[in-house]
Amino acid sequence: MSSAITEYICENCGSALSHSNPITLQSMKEIHSQLCPVKRQKILANAEAEKLKRLASAKIATPVLSTQSSSNAGPEVAAGLGSTAGASVSQGVAAPAASAAARGGQGSTTLSLTGTGTNHSAADGPIDMGFKSKRQPVGKFQGIQVWGPYDAPGQLGIWGTNVCVDFDICISDGACIDACPVNVYEWLDTPGHPASEKKPFMVREKDCIFCLACENVCPPQAIKIFVK
Repeated sequence: MSSAITEYICENCGSALSHSNPITLQSMKEIHSQLCPVKRQKILANAEAEKLKRLASAKIATPVLSTQSSSNAGPEVAAGLGSTAGASVSQGVAAPAASAAARGGQGSTTLSLTGTGTNHSAADGPIDMGFKSKRQPVGKFQGIQVWGPYDAPGQLGIWGTNVCVDFDICISDGACIDACPVNVYEWLDTPGHPASEKKPFMVREKDCIFCLACENVCPPQAIKIFVK
């Protein structure tokens, strides 16, 4: 008794997959979709285009505070401007940590996502597989280990102990969040970072089942999973 052969052709790279069992073919399609090199290149290209678009918009929209206007204002107005600016900076430091806590992060936080490190560029992948023997822990964020160098907001280092993401490589395409079957990751806002202004925060790192799905689908290869 013969079985009908069903076939699937990838719309990105043109690869043909075939199998007589539809369920097996579906699994083959899903795996190929995660690993397809052409699809990965398209995701990278789209992310780069979005980054350039965001940078161009920021240059146009960034307001410039006139020092002359504030100096010409009375002392009461100048003082008011100074206190308002100070309050804004304080809120900027506290907001990311508060946001992570609201999403379920627990543990100590010794690092801030804001600072004076604005002269950094995005790093190229892949993540250094042997970073633990070359880098030093610099602190924790919501209990998650962070490995230096660290100079926020432009240089954030590698985050995690077993589920590790190089935040300086990450382009926030979201493939890892979509691929994870146990919801280890959630978005963390990282304004001012040159590669992307949000990162997949391994807030539930202890729930990882080490399936390696996130590591396999990451377009810039920014993830390394250390299997226990």
